[in-house]
Amino acid sequence: MTLDLLQVILVQTRFPENIGMAARACVNMGSRSIRLVEPERWDREKARPLATPKGQGVLDAVQVMPDIPSAVADCSLVIGTTARTGGWRRSLLSPEQAASEVARTLERGERVAIVFGPEDRGLDNDAIQHCQRLVTIPTSPEASSLNLAQSVLLLLYECAKAVRARQHAPRKEETMAGEGGSGRVISSAEYERLLDNLKDMLLRLDCLHGDNPDYFLMPWRRLLARAQVRRHEYDALMGLCRQVRNKLDKA
Repeated sequence: MTLDLLQVILVQTRFPENIGMAARACVNMGSRSIRLVEPERWDREKARPLATPKGQGVLDAVQVMPDIPSAVADCSLVIGTTARTGGWRRSLLSPEQAASEVARTLERGERVAIVFGPEDRGLDNDAIQHCQRLVTIPTSPEASSLNLAQSVLLLLYECAKAVRARQHAPRKEETMAGEGGSGRVISSAEYERLLDNLKDMLLRLDCLHGDNPDYFLMPWRRLLARAQVRRHEYDALMGLCRQVRNKLDKA
């Protein structure tokens, strides 16, 4: 088990040099994939000097994606990074906690995405809607800002450490919730499709406030993210949404 299935997602990065340093951090920790979402300026050649020779392969494989949903569509676990708290940013994981979830997901052979926001402002509320978990790196209040590549390196280090710990731990019966279920965990694209159907159903039932339904859907997002919904459970929930809509249409 390695970090080969871990995708580093950089959203609206401003400087190619930071992407180069992030590529170096990736190769240091064994991750091989960076996906850029709407980079402000993307110049592979400007990024190369900061990536060092061993990071060139990561740079050459960089993918540019139009939005976060497309960048994380094939991932079963999507973790967003944030320095801010409160409001939509609750139940924050520590780097160690996030890494433990990453390692368990990678062990099942499923893809993971860690999403990093722009250098100057981080991920906004629209972006974190597409993240099933949020992680924050504790820093001194006197100097709370981290360089983008520093954040990438710190989180990938914790992930690599958690992966090694699981590789060397004695094997036990997987009886913990989320580890013993049958079938694969749904992808981010399926997770979003399920939430869209759930949102539509709840709006029809007048269970969501119409002025800001996405905010009031957040508890459902967190619940389903923690549940690590399997494919057969996804089919059952989608069927429930469909049946409710059919009943309401006939009423």
